[in-house]
Amino acid sequence: MGRNSKLPPVSQWNFWSGVVICIITIGGFVLGTWYLMNVLEDEQQVPLARFSVQGELVQTDVVAIRNAILAEPLGSFFTADVDRIRTRIEALPWVKQASLRKVWPDRLSVYVTEQNPLAHWNGDRLLNADGEVFSAELDETKLSKALPHLFGPEREVEQTLTAYRDLQGLLTLNGLSISALRLTDRFSVSLVLKSGIELKLGREATAERVKRFIDLLPKIKSHPNNEKQRIEVVDLRYDTGVAVSWQPKEAKES
Repeated sequence: MGRNSKLPPVSQWNFWSGVVICIITIGGFVLGTWYLMNVLEDEQQVPLARFSVQGELVQTDVVAIRNAILAEPLGSFFTADVDRIRTRIEALPWVKQASLRKVWPDRLSVYVTEQNPLAHWNGDRLLNADGEVFSAELDETKLSKALPHLFGPEREVEQTLTAYRDLQGLLTLNGLSISALRLTDRFSVSLVLKSGIELKLGREATAERVKRFIDLLPKIKSHPNNEKQRIEVVDLRYDTGVAVSWQPKEAKES
């Protein structure tokens, strides 16, 4: 006589009840997850409502940074694309680098490193302290001192900057300062001091020639020509001695 394989009525009821409960649980989990994801993605529910800007800002301002942040819809706190926002901020002419992080529950923290201009470059751009060329509109009234003008081949930015720093270091010790420096394609150096004196240094031994000028400057200033004329050009491209060009002094207004 064969065995009866049917489940008792109570066991069948328990089995199907378990299946229904499992389906309801899974469905509830899916619906809950879907609802939660919609809430997290909804900028009305979890907005990125505030931002703070830190960093030493001189040539740019918070308004420009705010406009860059809000140039596109931000999304919610969770969906806002920090990398995309950073790219927009760093596209501003005076921003060298930007660091961003989200701060719960609704704030974006922005730290901006501004370009530090060291000199004008080839008349139409600027050069920062790291030797990087950039384009930006400079407000000179916000500078503590005027920037020197550097000119040189585009491929020789580093060498031009090195020449400026080395020679400026020598001149600073003697109370002198460079207003402009030029490096030619043949690596010949000339510079103009803030006093208006032009120094022609040539290609070699430029530091030694600047030292020679510093040593000879008191004698040049004591020359009789200096009474009615000013020193215009000092040519130091000689092994010994210098050649001095003079320019009549402008008459002072009474």
